Amino acid sequence: MPGESIESMGHEVRSAYPVGNHHLILEFETGEYRVVDIRSFIKGPAFEPLKDPAFFRQVKADPESRTVAWPNGADICPDVLYAESVPLELPKEIGA
Repeated sequence: MPGESIESMGHEVRSAYPVGNHHLILEFETGEYRVVDIRSFIKGPAFEPLKDPAFFRQVKADPESRTVAWPNGADICPDVLYAESVPLELPKEIGA
């Protein structure tokens, strides 16, 4: 809704798939898949380890916090992830 704050959107991340060194494909509770570039979030000591591709790939969707999280406790608000992401466009099926 127009004028609705990000905090009141209530998005939840169901699953997260790392792609490349800094992108995530996220599945939200609505079944929508979106892609986000997390490079702009890699600031501060908690996020510094995400610069390492091996550590970045350890991302998980945390059912308790309903967002993405890494082993060191770094996480990103799911509403911010939704706002900063773009819809994942799948190729059109032949004959559809």
